[in-house]
Amino acid sequence: MATTFTTHRQPLEYLGGVRRFPVPEDKTPWSVDYPGYHPVDYTAPRVLSRPVWADPDIRKEEEPEKPLQFNSLDGKVDRKSHMGTYQIMDKVPRNPVGRTGMIGRGLLGRWGPNHAADPVVTRWKRDGSGARVEREGKPVLEFVAVRRGDTGAWAIPGGMVEAGDTVSATLKKEFGEEALNSLEATDEEKRKIEEHINHLFKSGDKLYAGYVDDPRNTDNAWMETVVFNFHDDSGEGFSKLNLVAGDDAAAVAWTEVHSGLGLYASHSHFVRLAVEHRKAAW
Repeated sequence: MATTFTTHRQPLEYLGGVRRFPVPEDKTPWSVDYPGYHPVDYTAPRVLSRPVWADPDIRKEEEPEKPLQFNSLDGKVDRKSHMGTYQIMDKVPRNPVGRTGMIGRGLLGRWGPNHAADPVVTRWKRDGSGARVEREGKPVLEFVAVRRGDTGAWAIPGGMVEAGDTVSATLKKEFGEEALNSLEATDEEKRKIEEHINHLFKSGDKLYAGYVDDPRNTDNAWMETVVFNFHDDSGEGFSKLNLVAGDDAAAVAWTEVHSGLGLYASHSHFVRLAVEHRKAAW
């Protein structure tokens, strides 16, 4: 996956009008001198209020009671990066890809890597008779997309890996919450949803593990993810699931895959990886 910034340096409207310091493309790498670089320092108030998913503001602690163990498994919090060992500069991690125009954590809770898991759930598009639809001699995929409540962008129904959780558990939980509205389901409905998801997510193919070109990234905090493709070849498995938007998703739908998809952050790239893996039309 290309590790160049595309969305990071754009003004983030949902950050309350906070604007990044401009970073020309050729000044993104830390190896290139940028004497006039003065990134804006921003961490969202809700992050500073210390919810369970957020670290303390270690820059303001002279001697923290419990120093964060970067580049390692810190208790239940995974602070290792898929990119390898990252540098610690002035007590905080430095984004391994380069400058973003912002220091602090922005909307992200963890210093350094913030881990997510993203399921690309696919099936073949079929016509009225049940035959697979083709485009330019290749079968056409459909995938489950959700519309984010924060930005309005369409995305994969993934989410953050919480402390102590596994990637596998997060993939199932986030798909259930965002695409099936499991949070609002009755106990019996939740049981059925869980049974279906456990069966359908029994075998997936890992497509990617690494850095995410995410608009929330800063010089000191960034998104990383593990992406799996769960494919329903017959089309009968996922048909038993009733897609209902839930949690922080505003809408959910089976969406035809094509080259004009404009999805949140790196999600278009992840769908493209599924297309290549399935030898489908793009």
